[in-house]
Amino acid sequence: MDLDLIFNWLGIVVVGAPTLLMALMGLSYLVNQPLSEHALSRSTQIAVMTGLVAAIAVLVLMLVTGVRFVPIEFGNWVVIPQEHFHFHLKIVFDRLSVPFCILIFVLVATTGAFANRYLHREPGYGRFFMLYSFFLLGMVLAALAGTIETLFLGWELVGLSSALLVAYFHERRSPVVNGQRVWSVYRVADAAFLGAAVLLHHLRGEGDFMALMGTGPWPEGAATLSPRAALLVGSLLLLAAAGKSALVPFSGWLPRAMEGPTPSSAIFYGALSVHLGVYLLLRVSPLLDLSPTLRAMVIILGLATALFASGAASVQSDIKTGLAFASLTQVGIITVEIGLGFRYLALVHIIGHACLRMLQLLRAPTLIRDYHSLENAIGGRLQHRPSRWLLWLPEPLQLRLYRLFIERGELDALLDQIVAVWVGMFRFFDTWERRWTDWLSGTRSRESDRIASGRPVEDLR
Repeated sequence: MDLDLIFNWLGIVVVGAPTLLMALMGLSYLVNQPLSEHALSRSTQIAVMTGLVAAIAVLVLMLVTGVRFVPIEFGNWVVIPQEHFHFHLKIVFDRLSVPFCILIFVLVATTGAFANRYLHREPGYGRFFMLYSFFLLGMVLAALAGTIETLFLGWELVGLSSALLVAYFHERRSPVVNGQRVWSVYRVADAAFLGAAVLLHHLRGEGDFMALMGTGPWPEGAATLSPRAALLVGSLLLLAAAGKSALVPFSGWLPRAMEGPTPSSAIFYGALSVHLGVYLLLRVSPLLDLSPTLRAMVIILGLATALFASGAASVQSDIKTGLAFASLTQVGIITVEIGLGFRYLALVHIIGHACLRMLQLLRAPTLIRDYHSLENAIGGRLQHRPSRWLLWLPEPLQLRLYRLFIERGELDALLDQIVAVWVGMFRFFDTWERRWTDWLSGTRSRESDRIASGRPVEDLR
């Protein structure tokens, strides 16, 4: 059989398995015939293991044959000739996407097995696994994306499922509010990503990464944009990555995301979702070679995030929040590595950190028992030594830093103030628009006013 045909079939299986899983779970709810726990568990195991075996087969074939770049075309799914727009679906197997894709299947399989027992007989068991299937397909598409449209599709699926799982316990107010907060930050990141995609289409006439980032496979590709265009596009993508990976100043949503069940915290915010932004930076890393300014922005943002998250993690009293900021510290360091050009090191760092953090979050509910087991094993109390850096700092400065980090740098308050300015401006224009339309109609012109007052429009004349 032809080698290209084998790669094509394996690529279809890698993407097709999570697609069928998502379709099965979604259709079962649409026809009001939800699957049993056993059926959900078994279908999830089959889909994830099928995708994992196919991804490993792709890796083995690439190593044996020496092929390091395998594009698979799915054609244009939407074409609007008048607007010069086409939605081009394409996946790529290369040195970056294959390890990340295998990591996704391994971690999702581990979390799925854990969640099967952890959420047993929970009312939201089926809802969790439906969102889990959305997340799996989104991550696989984002990892293998060969065009910016495909990456955006996966990016949106990951964002939607992540925000909905933060609000998993929707019978309480706090998870819903935090889910909305996460969704709002993701919208800002999505808008920046969409702006970059439109700009790239305008500059190159297409969204294929091969045309945008050069002709060589990752990481040898050289971007073909001008330095000015690279800075503009790269800045938008850096903003998108900052929102998705909770870099400064968007770091406040990550501890809020821990409102979800432990399996979702482990796989979404400790392992995979939080790394999607830095994965995007790795994918477009040839842009950094064209713009020293952009490279400096990436390094500064990574350093600021690592320093802030390290300080915040050291003062948290909740284990999941502490792990969230510890994850953020490593994500900041990974961002610095990308900015310095250590691309393979950043990829290895992502894989190792994702595995470690997911296992830590899954063990978080049994932390006290693990702690006691460790002390029993060594036959004494664990000793805690204060940091040498803290000993060198004067006490007033230590107190100031403690207050700053316990308030999480007041980054949420800063974002609230920025948003409040825009909300105030929109309300001002809305008030003047209402006055103008009321004056023209001679009564209250809006249906919403009638509903709010509880009286028909005729009574308001």
